[in-house]
Amino acid sequence: MLVKFNSSTSGQIMMLSPVARQLLEILQKDCTARGVITTEQLPEAIARLRRAVADGRASPAEAVAAQTTTPARSDDSNDDQKVDGPPIGLAPRAFPLIELLEWTRKEDGFVLWEAAKDF
Repeated sequence: MLVKFNSSTSGQIMMLSPVARQLLEILQKDCTARGVITTEQLPEAIARLRRAVADGRASPAEAVAAQTTTPARSDDSNDDQKVDGPPIGLAPRAFPLIELLEWTRKEDGFVLWEAAKDF
């Protein structure tokens, strides 16, 4: 499921719900179908995300996913078990939202998120 983050001043970004959940949990926000990061909350939200990135913090779900291996498929092809690359960390996932929040803060705006349902 997609989650859209709309800035009142700076545009929109979209991300898949597991990534949005991870970032909203860092911000201590509920993962509801709709929510807001108010003008007053923007500085703290930016600081929380930056601290999490600096600490290399991952959600418990991400830590478990990084430890699991790709299950073998029935055709026993070696290509099916290859990993395309290293797992994507928190920094590249958080950067677009941090940028959106910073641009919105500069113009005293707010950020709304919207999804098809709670996630």
